Amino acid sequence: MRPRTLDEFVGQEHFLGPGKLLRRLLQADRIGSVIFYGPPGTGKTALAHVIAGHTHCRFQQLNAVAAGVKEVRQTLEEARAELETGGRRTILFVDELHRFNRAQQDVLLPDVEEGRVILIGATTQNPFFAINSPLLSRSQIFTFQPLGKDQIKLIMQRALADVERGLGKTTVQLHPDALEFLAEICDGDARRALTALEIGVLSAAAQRPDVPVDFTLDVAQESIQRKVMDFDPTGDAHYDLASAFIKSMRGSDPDAAIYWLARMLEAGEDPRFIVRRIVICASEDVGNADPQALLLAAAALQAVEFVGLPECQLSLAQAVTYIATAPKSNAATLAIAKAREDVRSGRTLAVPEHLRDAHYRGAAKLGHGADYKYSHDYEGGWVEQQYLPEERRYYEPVDRGFEEEIRKRIAAVRRNQLPARDEPSATHGHA
Repeated sequence: MRPRTLDEFVGQEHFLGPGKLLRRLLQADRIGSVIFYGPPGTGKTALAHVIAGHTHCRFQQLNAVAAGVKEVRQTLEEARAELETGGRRTILFVDELHRFNRAQQDVLLPDVEEGRVILIGATTQNPFFAINSPLLSRSQIFTFQPLGKDQIKLIMQRALADVERGLGKTTVQLHPDALEFLAEICDGDARRALTALEIGVLSAAAQRPDVPVDFTLDVAQESIQRKVMDFDPTGDAHYDLASAFIKSMRGSDPDAAIYWLARMLEAGEDPRFIVRRIVICASEDVGNADPQALLLAAAALQAVEFVGLPECQLSLAQAVTYIATAPKSNAATLAIAKAREDVRSGRTLAVPEHLRDAHYRGAAKLGHGADYKYSHDYEGGWVEQQYLPEERRYYEPVDRGFEEEIRKRIAAVRRNQLPARDEPSATHGHA
């Protein structure tokens, strides 16, 4: 059911619809090197073949999984010969372009740069990470989006009606709920939807060849079995899901946070990776607005190590929902960032004499620890004393959650509202 013309192609209207860039380039036969980037089953390879039938250029195809440098060089030599003898340029379609290493991609560069070949590269990985920068700079990137449910339904209905290339020779009664289920479960992947449809129709027809196929919801569910997640632990999905997960907890949306947690668990993400993000978020985004968040996150970390999956998902869910609904403060995060920046770029401050270690023999002769005031010897557990040789302000608590109380305490100390006495209530030797 691969489309043969632009009119048959479904989806990607944002760059292939009437008047859009790629359609205009194709209609004018002026296409240059392009990178097709998007999830599986969205039409990258199909569109490359449509272009092959639409252009006057010679078309060659390689799959980066199977082709090596030798095959690439041979294809490029044939393209040069075709240009010299016949005057036709070659469109070289490289499927799974991200599978080429840097050296293999570099082999393509001179011919792409000189215009001897027009490269169409298809990739499911972010081209800014997976493709060489020189190759990217000479190509236009078109991002493919997952197909919508209505588009998936249209493709399946075409397959049922097409006698030549589809399932049109078999009489099929497709139930609306079965169509809806396949359109939903395939996650915008037309290939998965068509495969499930084909399996369901052909298996039912083989059992009772003289009876029209009754394609019910049960048949649809049997045909596709378990939903497969688009997930690569080193690819975009890994980092995109983690990013959405953290930002949902930070944004105080427990439902979104739980959904992204479920997505990662269903995709097979390492729970240790997940719980590390939870611990980080507890300090980075909740902080002292609710100090219990870090304790709960640390407990979830211990549960992951001690209990493991599937039961540790309960501890993960508890920590995630707590952190998502907790008051938020990044004051501690900003404080350490600002202090480290001062340490890196500013003058190094000396430790005041009264704060230096006075335990070892001879420290007193150096004046270390002299005049140090032990806070607990004073009323209220506080005494006015200098702890930095010059004033610096790093930690500025917000007025949310428990940090509001901390803010009041610090304000009181900074205004010297707590009693400070000249003489301690008792005499102790403290280092």
